[in-house]
Amino acid sequence: MVIGFEVGAVPFNPDGWGPPDATVTPTTTSTLPLNVPYAPFSRSEKLGRIADFTRNLYPGSGQGGGGGGRKSAASDSVFDFTADDSFPSANDNDSSFRLVDGKPPPRPKFVPKWRFNQHHRSQLPQRRDEEVEAKKREAEKERARRDRLYFLNRSNQNQQRREAAVFKSSVEIQPEWNMLDQIPFSTFTKLSFSVPEPEDMILCGGLESYDKSFDRITPKAERRLERFKNRNFFKVTTTDDPVIRRLASEDKATVFATDNILATLMCATRSVYSWDIVVQRVGNKLFFDKRDGSQLDLLSVHETSQEPLPEAKDDINSAYSLSVEAAYINQNFSQQVLFRDGNKVSFDEPNPFANEGEEVASVAYRYRRWKLDDDTCLVARCEVQSVVEVNKQRSFLTLNALNEFDPKYSGVDWRQKLETQRGAVLATELKNNANKLAKWTAQALLANADMMKLGYVSRVHPRDHFNHVILAVVGYKPRDFASQINLNTSNMWGIVKSIVDLCMKLNEGKYVLVKDPSKPQVRIYEVPADAFENDYVEEPLPEDEQVQPPEENAENTEANGVANDVEDKEIGAQA
Repeated sequence: MVIGFEVGAVPFNPDGWGPPDATVTPTTTSTLPLNVPYAPFSRSEKLGRIADFTRNLYPGSGQGGGGGGRKSAASDSVFDFTADDSFPSANDNDSSFRLVDGKPPPRPKFVPKWRFNQHHRSQLPQRRDEEVEAKKREAEKERARRDRLYFLNRSNQNQQRREAAVFKSSVEIQPEWNMLDQIPFSTFTKLSFSVPEPEDMILCGGLESYDKSFDRITPKAERRLERFKNRNFFKVTTTDDPVIRRLASEDKATVFATDNILATLMCATRSVYSWDIVVQRVGNKLFFDKRDGSQLDLLSVHETSQEPLPEAKDDINSAYSLSVEAAYINQNFSQQVLFRDGNKVSFDEPNPFANEGEEVASVAYRYRRWKLDDDTCLVARCEVQSVVEVNKQRSFLTLNALNEFDPKYSGVDWRQKLETQRGAVLATELKNNANKLAKWTAQALLANADMMKLGYVSRVHPRDHFNHVILAVVGYKPRDFASQINLNTSNMWGIVKSIVDLCMKLNEGKYVLVKDPSKPQVRIYEVPADAFENDYVEEPLPEDEQVQPPEENAENTEANGVANDVEDKEIGAQA
C-alpha cells in the first residue's frame, strides 16, 4: 500500500507575482494569525524575509536629495526589517544580545610551556637546564682550548709556524738552479695510460710467515707493540742498489726507480707537503733517486687533515715528531705480526744490502719490469714484508700501520669505534691521511701483493709516545681497496709516463723534481752534477726537516733515536 503525499491547496494570484492578498482560505486551518508577514521561528537563528518589494523605497524623503544617500537607502530598505513593528520586542532583544568570547581556548595545562616559549629560560625544567648548561660549558672549554693553542703557537716568534713548515720547500732552492718547467696537478688528473702486465726479473731477500692470530685482535683484547732494535731496515736509493746497477749495465731497461719513488709520483695530486725526487740522465738511461735523509723515508701524519697540528718541533704531536713516530711504529709492526721462529722463505738471491751474519728485517725485493713503449722499459724495486700459504699457494703481503696519537685531533676514538664503526674510522683516516694510504696502495699494486694488511696502532696514553698497542689488523685486496679510495691505476701510470717522457727529452745531467710548497704543481730544476753529494752538506735541509744527529737528539723521543740508528746503518750498508 503506497501512502501518498498531499501537497495541499496552492493559492493562485491572477493579479500579479506572489501569493494573493488572502493567503488563508476559510477552508484552511492554520495556527498563524492573518495578515502577519513571515517571521523567524527562532530569534537566535536570525532568519527573516529575503526581500519585501511592497515597502516604500524612500520613506520620509522626496524625489530630490543626495543621490548617494538615496541609492544606499534604496538598496538596503528592501532588506531592512529593523523598522518592522510586526514584532515589537525584536529591537529590545537585539540590544541585549552579546557575542560569545572569541578568544582561542587556553592550552592544556599538561603541555610543558618551555616547548612553546623556549626564549623564556626560567620556564625550562631544571634537568633540561643542567644539560644545556653542561653542553655550553664543554663548548666554552673546547673553544678556549683552541684559542689558547692558536695564540700560543702564534705569539712565540722563535718557533717556526706550522704554515711556514708546510709551505716551505723540502729542499732549499739555490740561485744557480735553472727552472726548466712547472707542471700543474690539474694536468695530471686528465692523464691515462695502460701498461701491459709486468715481468719479474729478480727476487731477493727472505720472508717470514704472517701470524693469522693478529687478525683476531680487538680493542678489548689489544696487544702491546714490541720493539725490534736488533733488526736492520734498509731504505736504499736507486743508484746505490747493486741489483739495479747490474740490470742497468746489462741494458735490461732504460728507466729505473723504487716503489716508494714511483708511488710518490703516482699519488702526487693527493700530496700537500713538499717533496723532491732527484733525476739523473746518464746516456740513454734515466734514474729516479731520493736524497739521503729525504722526507720520503718518513711517513706523513695528518697531511691532508684540516685540524692544525702543534707547530713546535719538539712537541710530541708536531708534524715532524709524528712522522718519525709513524716510521718507528711501521717498522716494529711489520715484524711483530710474523712467526719469528727462524723459518724464512728464501728466494733467488739474499738481501743485497745486508752484511753476512747481520739480522735483517723480513723483507723481499721484487725487481719488476714494465714496458712503457717500444723503446722504454721501466724497472722498479718493490717490497713485500710477509708471505702466507693460502690453499697451498704462496701469497705475498704488505704490512703497514696507521697510528692514533690523540683522538681530539681526529675526532674518532679508535678504542670505542673500531669494533662497531670500523668504516667510520677508516673514512676518517682516508680524510686525514689520503696521500699516505694512496701511496701504500700503489706500492702494493706495484709489488703485485695479494693482500695488504693495515694495523691500527694507538698510544697507551695520548701523552705517551713511547708505548703503543695494536688494536686491530684488517686485510684488503689492493685492487679492491684502490677502487674504494678512488685510486685509478690508469691515471697513476699516466702520470709516470708523462714525467718519464719529459725527462727523456732532457740532456744528460742531474735534475730535481720539487713539489711546490704552496701550490699544487711540480717544478723541474737543472742542478749541478755535484749537488746532493755527501748528504748535501753545503746546502742543508730546512731545520724543520733535518734528522738530528744522535748527540743533539739525546733528549728527544725514542722513536727519533730508532730512526737515526736505522739511518746510520743504512748509510753504512750503502758505503
